[in-house]
Amino acid sequence: MITSVHVGDHEIGPGCRTFVVAEIGINHNGNLELAKKLITAAKECGADAVKFQKRTVDVVYSADELAMDRESPFGTKNGDLKRGLEFGIDEYTEINSYCNELGMIWTASCWDEDSVDFIQQFQPTFFKIASASLTDDGLLKHHRNYPMPIILSTGMSTMAQIDHAVKILGKKDLVLLHCTSTYPSEPKELNLRAIAALEQHYQVPIGYSGHEVIFIPSFAAAVLGACVIERHLTLDRAMWGSDQAASLEPMAFQRMVKYIRGLEEMMGDGKKRVYESELPIIKKLRRK
Repeated sequence: MITSVHVGDHEIGPGCRTFVVAEIGINHNGNLELAKKLITAAKECGADAVKFQKRTVDVVYSADELAMDRESPFGTKNGDLKRGLEFGIDEYTEINSYCNELGMIWTASCWDEDSVDFIQQFQPTFFKIASASLTDDGLLKHHRNYPMPIILSTGMSTMAQIDHAVKILGKKDLVLLHCTSTYPSEPKELNLRAIAALEQHYQVPIGYSGHEVIFIPSFAAAVLGACVIERHLTLDRAMWGSDQAASLEPMAFQRMVKYIRGLEEMMGDGKKRVYESELPIIKKLRRK
């Protein structure tokens, strides 16, 4: 039997209300006001939580990587871009206050141990671990220094690699997300049947992190039993930024949430019954 995971007032597991995460990530382009607009949009769209990304730039990237030529609004080097996109204590303090004001859960995927400690000071209700970090044993172990639920994406990972990560993290308070880590993802590579396969193999709640250009596959994932749906959110897919094209604009995100909530109502409790509305039809159509 799969044990539900509690995130704040939300219960994540089979038969529970789908937990919808709006991935802001780095779509704020280093601009706090844009980040706040994205948080507002997520709230208005009906998302349950928003997620950012946190890195200690000089730890996550080598000096050679940071010195590479790369044109961006922040300068001519890759390091200019990485540092320009990174929020610090002032920005996250404001994000924390703004999310509290809106009643919005927020968290971040942390790419190094110092970032985990940094985000922990805001006491998030859960941690998210990105697909890229699934094979980072030290980072996985460091997350478990804090008694919080973990949502782990499994993009670009083999079953053996996922097995290893689950062994390190343990199954308590763990949710896995099926994911394909291409931006945007091609429909033929989404492999949504893996949701059921992961649930059967690991016996933990399974969700879906999508990077496709439309919301229909994410809705289909919910139909197939995904307990969490995570999608990138942007105000404009044509905006500058590496993740914008794999994101949903607010209208599409809101429609996705509406479809998922409608699905939950349609699914019912699985107990076969005769509804009162059917009684006149029985009287009208049945001969015996």
